[in-house]
Amino acid sequence: MSAPLERRGESPGEPPQSAAQWTLRRNCSLSPAQMLCVYASLCVISLGIATYFWLIGATLVMPFAWAEVLAFGAALLAYARHAGDFELITLERERLTVEHVCGSRVERCELVAPSVQVGQGRKTGALISLSARGREVQVGRYVRPERRAALAEEFRFALRRSTAPSG
Repeated sequence: MSAPLERRGESPGEPPQSAAQWTLRRNCSLSPAQMLCVYASLCVISLGIATYFWLIGATLVMPFAWAEVLAFGAALLAYARHAGDFELITLERERLTVEHVCGSRVERCELVAPSVQVGQGRKTGALISLSARGREVQVGRYVRPERRAALAEEFRFALRRSTAPSG
């Protein structure tokens, strides 16, 4: 669900900075390449059976087999388009960056870390709200609803740690 807090420095003479990164992804059983193999094997089997029936005189089987193959292909295309969706939340120095990738659309929002407020709706499993200076972004789409409260607490801890004076 998330990467642990780690210390990183920009250059040898510069003090290390507090950094944390969370990558939240969909839970996909098969990759798009694996789905393509499944689809190809379904096409071979379905159209093979339809060809047999077409050769023995049942000509209406073939158009329905093609309709099945095309409909299943469209569904798999929609699946593959969103299989790689993710949210990337990065906390570095005074900046919290949220990137949400959904299909080919990328949304990016930068917030000033010391003023970020972490909230969650009253409803159990509501999305996590990160807001600062009039900007708000919702995160946690790819986290199970019962785990979102723990993730919100992890965000609060990381923000407190990053804005605490170092000594």
